Amino acid sequence: MLNSVSDGSRKRLSADDRRRQLLGIGLSKLIEKPIQELSLDEVAAEAGISRGLLFHYFPTKNDFYVECMAAAGRRILRTTKPDENEPGDVQVASMVRLLLERISRRREFYLSLIQPAHDPRLVQVHENVRTVLTDRVLAALALDEARRPLVHAWWSYVEDRGLSWTDRATDRATDRATPDPEALATHCTSALQALLALE
Repeated sequence: MLNSVSDGSRKRLSADDRRRQLLGIGLSKLIEKPIQELSLDEVAAEAGISRGLLFHYFPTKNDFYVECMAAAGRRILRTTKPDENEPGDVQVASMVRLLLERISRRREFYLSLIQPAHDPRLVQVHENVRTVLTDRVLAALALDEARRPLVHAWWSYVEDRGLSWTDRATDRATDRATPDPEALATHCTSALQALLALE
């Protein structure tokens, strides 16, 4: 006998609602594993549909993966959006801190986002995230367009520091050398100011 959760999952949904449901399940599983290990059988089973029906909404496995990653990228941008009423330096510090927090909580996902060798569309997902983050820094600090390449490259540095920090944080042998999140965020924002001062 089906339980109430299964009964609810089998109710008829519109195409848009079903796509949203499947992407939501995919996103929830990205918390636990990298995109390459995401099982479509598990996603379909949780939605109460067949694997074949999943392909009615997403023509290929890669299409589903790309849509999941794009949704995750949009979530990153929503959760790192600064308060535009704050001073520019406060906005930048907030973005850095929030991004580092996301990397800390979702390290495997973030690695999937920045190492998407198997599909060029995933490269574009990461590039879109980086472009919006760069746009926000330029706006917050009233920087001209000529500074875009520098800020864009600096976000790579922030990501790398965040990934290195979360990796070391899981290693007890090096834990004492690992900076706290606030210190790391301060370091990254100071690095941006130093780079801007060089040009």
